[in-house]
Amino acid sequence: MSNIINDNNTVILAIESSCDETSAAVVIDGRDVRSNVIFSQIDIHKVYGGVVPEIASRSHIEKINQVVREALNEAHMTLDEIDAIAVTYGPGLVGPLLVGVSEAKAIASAKKKPLVGVHHIKGHICANYIEHPELEPPYLCLVVSGGHTHLVHVADYTQYEVLARTRDDAAGEAFDKVARAIGLPYPGGVQIDRLAREGDPHAIDFPKAHVDEAPLDFSFSGLKSAVLNYLNQCRMTGQEYDRANLAASFQKAVVDVLVEHTMEAAGCLEQISTVTLAGGVASNSALRTAMEKACAEQGLTFYKPSPIYCTDNAAMIGAAGYYEFMAGVRHGSDLNAIPNLPLE
Repeated sequence: MSNIINDNNTVILAIESSCDETSAAVVIDGRDVRSNVIFSQIDIHKVYGGVVPEIASRSHIEKINQVVREALNEAHMTLDEIDAIAVTYGPGLVGPLLVGVSEAKAIASAKKKPLVGVHHIKGHICANYIEHPELEPPYLCLVVSGGHTHLVHVADYTQYEVLARTRDDAAGEAFDKVARAIGLPYPGGVQIDRLAREGDPHAIDFPKAHVDEAPLDFSFSGLKSAVLNYLNQCRMTGQEYDRANLAASFQKAVVDVLVEHTMEAAGCLEQISTVTLAGGVASNSALRTAMEKACAEQGLTFYKPSPIYCTDNAAMIGAAGYYEFMAGVRHGSDLNAIPNLPLE
């Protein structure tokens, strides 16, 4: 990307605060990231084994102005050079969301800049545009995170159709719960990925759920229960188990289902030759490898974001915000946080 900004460029200041990362970024034309400042609260919440919403909200309040200033400084820009403010307004934790939305509304009002509310999941999907300038819709995206597991048909830059979703636990939620059950620290998904590399993925045959009336949908609560039952049985009988083998076998059961459903959905969509990954679990090494292999076997082009763009970050919100802005989306001072905002 060129370092030159001309009158035809659209400069977005983006803010993300939906969970436990406070982030701000400056993004040019949806793909050129000039800055992406992230303050992670992992160390704060690690002692609790998960995110505490009230503590997360306080941390966002303490850090939000700082990360916005740093994002502008790294991009060598001022607020006067920004064309629009994009901010995550849902889904997520209501307290953290409100911090980001309030910051964005204050900046937009003070500087008389357009305000664009962005759906968090759209941000994750649009993270793929940042490093892949050749990527264009239509394509199929598997979104996997702590709160969401979706198969989304991206028909155009602002047109999304949910083809499948989880019926219960999200994939990332299952990772975190199983990690906690076998004594791994928070965040559990990363720990299972690391431990699984030392284990045998075929050591334990865990079940893969199938939803009869919606074969593309996902369900991970049964798998989570199967792991817990296995652990309880081992403890009751005094049987030793290998944590690495358990982690690898559990991870394989999740990855197999995610890949199989994605390939099935891709086969059902006409004129779709591209598959992308998105969301925090998209950084899982086994999933990235398995999806790349499956796409190659099916003759599909495969894209995935770098791990830094898989986790929550403002650059992805800037990418999504650009396309929403160009489509004419504008929000007023009544923009509010919507923790259960659906993807439509």
